[in-house]
This record gives sequence, structure tokens and C-alpha cells, in this order.
Amino acid sequence: MGTFPDQVDRVLREAGWTPGRRVDAEPWLAAFEAEGLHRHPVVSDFLAEFGGLAVNISGPGISRAREPFEFDPMLCLGEGDRFLEWGEEIGKSVFPIGVHDEGRFFLGIDEYSELYLVETWVASFGRMPEAMSNLILGVQPSVVNDGQ
Repeated sequence: MGTFPDQVDRVLREAGWTPGRRVDAEPWLAAFEAEGLHRHPVVSDFLAEFGGLAVNISGPGISRAREPFEFDPMLCLGEGDRFLEWGEEIGKSVFPIGVHDEGRFFLGIDEYSELYLVETWVASFGRMPEAMSNLILGVQPSVVNDGQ
């Protein structure tokens, strides 16, 4: 999904990522298809490369605190309706990929590689690979829909 700046690359490698990493994403994809979500090639590729990684970061970031996150979609199980509803609201197919800030927020990705923070509102970290840098370096995501 692209190359990363040195600091981002280092954080990802410390979490167990390597370029070309591949894990079996099928169990995650199938679990959420059972909740009514539709897989798309972007989420399949993203989870195959980053699925299962837990990134334990903290401290000040560029425009917000750096907070831990985990790319384990099973931590979103039972929240399929939330992702379906927000996807309809913003006109994208948002698929769960994990949690942010120790489960305080959900993470999702759409068919255009845009990474989202999902709660009772939706914010975007941008498109991959820049989104990964924004997530790791502590860049405030842009609110897409505040649920109002």
C-alpha cells in the first residue's frame, strides 16, 4: 500500500509489519459479510498486509496525541450496522479494520483507501499510505460527518 516515512516505517516494523507481509484476511472478511458488509479489494489487501498488528504509541503528535491502535476487525464485531449506516451516510463502502485509542473509536477503510475514525461521527485520516502516517504521527483527522 505504499512506502512510508522513516519514523512511520519504524513504528510499523516494531509492531511486526514488513513490506510484502501477507496474512489470511478471509476469517475477518467472512465475519463481517455475515453482518451485511461487502468486501472490496482495498479492504482485502489492507487486512492481508496490516491485519493483526497492534501499534502501541503515545505522546504528543503533530496536531493531536499519538494513541495506540490495533488492526483487528474482530474488535468491531457486532458493529456492522454502524459501518453500513455511516457508509450510506457518506456514500462510501466503509469496512471495519480495527480500533483506535484502546477501543474508544473504531477504524474503517473504504473502497478508495480512505481510512476513517468511526464513532457517533466519522472523521478521515486521508487515503493510504498518507493515512497511515497521519494515524501514527498524530495528525487530527478531518470530520466528514458529525452525526448532526
